[in-house]
Amino acid sequence: MNIIWRYLDKRSATIAAVKDYDAMKFIIDNTDDEVLEVRDKMTGVGSPNWDGMPHAHNPSAGEDRILKGIEEIDILKERYRQAVEYMEWFQPAWDELSEDEQYVLEVFYQDENSYGSYAAETVAEHFGIEHTSAHKKKNRALDHLTVLLFGKA
Repeated sequence: MNIIWRYLDKRSATIAAVKDYDAMKFIIDNTDDEVLEVRDKMTGVGSPNWDGMPHAHNPSAGEDRILKGIEEIDILKERYRQAVEYMEWFQPAWDELSEDEQYVLEVFYQDENSYGSYAAETVAEHFGIEHTSAHKKKNRALDHLTVLLFGKA
């Protein structure tokens, strides 16, 4: 499935793509460590649980642990593949934006900011402009990124 199909409405898709940026970057940076951690759990010996309750013996517990690990690794690798596909699509467009446009979009959509709380105030203060001008600056940056990602708006 092409990454673009995840974002059908172009304007809201651009917002969603900006919001996803940090998560995708995190996935790419940390998947190798997560896979190693799962592999370590797969090959480790399970320790008994001393909680005082009787437990049934499961003769296939080791095999179950290995199968669960393989499934987890498959999920991690698929998530990684999707993140790489996203970055190949998004990063060139993001890099085409000016530093000011990137800053505005980061403040409005990436910085753990639910839209609007203090974003307009932060942008207005940064550029020395009014709140309405901050919103207009955000809309222009968003429109520019939308065109870069999807072509004609």
